Amino acid sequence: MPSHLLTMLPAFLAYFAVAIVLLALFLLVYLNVTPYHEVALIRAGNSAAAVSLSGALLGFAMPVANVIAHSDTLIDLAAWGAIAGVIQILAYLITRFTLPQLTQDIPSGRIAPAIFLAVVSLTVGLINAACMTY
Repeated sequence: MPSHLLTMLPAFLAYFAVAIVLLALFLLVYLNVTPYHEVALIRAGNSAAAVSLSGALLGFAMPVANVIAHSDTLIDLAAWGAIAGVIQILAYLITRFTLPQLTQDIPSGRIAPAIFLAVVSLTVGLINAACMTY
């Protein structure tokens, strides 16, 4: 293995670890903000829950990935990751306000609102990622 790869390995592992922690924290917060239990719904085969949660995770991961590519420090990654998480939670809350039946639609397996929520999450994540280029 070339020596430059070995010297970069600690930085890779550090950024990867912080990103995984950010993802886990976002998931924990998101699962507690939604009034339904996505993991149980997904285990029961609810496609709507899987679609909406997948969109939220991808919508969060995009800005985190962008920050990893452009940041100089782990502090930058943690700070911008927290901001990305807050914005994704706000996107969910605004969508929930816009579609008041969403809290019943997802547990009922209605896929159309789940797709819309996923697309909102992805769109916000993409814009969020673009804004975090510095």
